[in-house]
Amino acid sequence: MQSAVCPGSFDPLHNGHVEVIARASNLFDEVIVAVSANMHKSPMFPLEERIAMAQETFSYFRGITVKPLGEGLLTEFCKAQGANAVVKGLRGPQDLEYERPMATMNRHLSGLETIYLQADGRYTHLSSTLIKEVHSLGGDVSEMVPRAVYRRLLEQRG
Repeated sequence: MQSAVCPGSFDPLHNGHVEVIARASNLFDEVIVAVSANMHKSPMFPLEERIAMAQETFSYFRGITVKPLGEGLLTEFCKAQGANAVVKGLRGPQDLEYERPMATMNRHLSGLETIYLQADGRYTHLSSTLIKEVHSLGGDVSEMVPRAVYRRLLEQRG
């Protein structure tokens, strides 16, 4: 069985993430969405809520599971899950420059390969940071995020 891990903080999960993960599920028997607690960011949503939103979103997809990434190296998580690869979505050359050193380190540490999927052009402008900013300023992000995320964004706004 071929399995892959799609790691990220997903704060919040947006339609660009969903599109890449759905395409990855066509390439692998199993895709594990590994939700991380990024120590370099102040999250909008707590880890448990990000996991719940991802689980609700991907409950309609076959072969996709959602798990917390936990502490430690991504390579160790992948090994524990029996994953053969990491899948990362790329919006453009800046994403590749950011991801390349991590992919090289992961391959050096464990032989784990990283597969890059180019994001669909409809989503190349999306980022979790931009969605949070637009939403916080009263903008409509309903077409940019899954329903589970949009509901929680509205609840936060009050």
